[in-house]
Amino acid sequence: MRDRTRSVELFERARHCIPGGVHSNVRLDAPPMYFTRGEGAWLWDVDGNDYVDYLLGQGPAFLGHAPPVVTAAVEQACRSGMVFGAQHPLEIEASELICGLVGWAEMVRFGTSGTEVVQAALRAARAATGRTLFIRFEGHYHGWLDNVLVSVAKNGARPASAGQPPEVLRESITVPWNDIGALEEVFDHRAGDIAAVLMEPMMINAGAIEPRPGYLEGVRKLCDDHGAVLIFDEVITGFRLGLGGATGRFGVTPDLATYGKALAGSWPVGALAGRRELMEPFGSGTVNHSGTFNANVMAMAAVTATLKQLRDEPPYEQIERIGGRLMKELGELGLRIQGTPMAFHATFADDDIEVTDYRSLQQCDADRYRRLARRLVDEGVWVATRGVWYVSAAHGDKEVEITVERASRAMELL
Repeated sequence: MRDRTRSVELFERARHCIPGGVHSNVRLDAPPMYFTRGEGAWLWDVDGNDYVDYLLGQGPAFLGHAPPVVTAAVEQACRSGMVFGAQHPLEIEASELICGLVGWAEMVRFGTSGTEVVQAALRAARAATGRTLFIRFEGHYHGWLDNVLVSVAKNGARPASAGQPPEVLRESITVPWNDIGALEEVFDHRAGDIAAVLMEPMMINAGAIEPRPGYLEGVRKLCDDHGAVLIFDEVITGFRLGLGGATGRFGVTPDLATYGKALAGSWPVGALAGRRELMEPFGSGTVNHSGTFNANVMAMAAVTATLKQLRDEPPYEQIERIGGRLMKELGELGLRIQGTPMAFHATFADDDIEVTDYRSLQQCDADRYRRLARRLVDEGVWVATRGVWYVSAAHGDKEVEITVERASRAMELL
């Protein structure tokens, strides 16, 4: 068992001034660890223990921790000022890079988080259509704000938090994902009320589930037929599954898309990109989107440095190989693995279970995997208890070999 004396002391101290000892409820289910350093694919805690990291800060560290190209760009840029309350040249360069690399978007607005830019996307869709409802899907995550945070029960979606007014969920309709018939049925009854369809084009946050063949194409056609705006939440998939994100990987183009995480080499940035006619109302003042820290100097330096690195030295082939090897070897240890080499899901389940949506994901033995995740942390593999594994450009064969060795010990102790 690794020594965690200092982490335990810090956690006890933190609980006196921080609710639950953490600043995000996502971390409540994680071991109370305190880290002092991250470099590449590795983390070191305050007690000197090392960890191969597959959480990557919940996804943003796609280039690994402290990538020199990003840290140097941010340091240099902010020496001349950080927030001007006005424009600066880097924000134009960053916007041009996004539009050029994703290939379909014509305009971009920056924010500070994925949660925020999802709200901007919904506002733009409502303004364009004059409608109020949006369709969302079971198990998809779009941030923690009242109108998008839901808990899925047998009788439908309900608020996921105390203090969350149930009436705010009336502006959305929640349906199963990967089921085109369920979506068709909603449009048959409510087409005139639906402003947008909002989805993760690959359901990575829960289950790393890819769309069924033809599903995204079917959703695109329904939106076109009924005048609804198709919004892809690419906060996780964007620039992770390829330079074109899920849009490029699966070949279906949305009207609007949100980006974050892998976009800026771990810097907190959100971006909304889309078709000109949907984005221009922000510029006329017809649709409001504001924020003191939007497109701040550090964020734009991080975006430009990250996207240039991904463009000039694309890591995707390497990650496909390394992540694919890791998936294969973890599967040989007895885990059920699903997803892509850049982001996959690990759990325990019978071989005959097919996971295609959130409800079928519930057939897996999540409790057993949660116990394994804690064992993995004890052995020096930092992972999320919900089963998602992220692979970065910094992971290599050495990390896979060490991970499999440590995971083997964790499985023996389970």
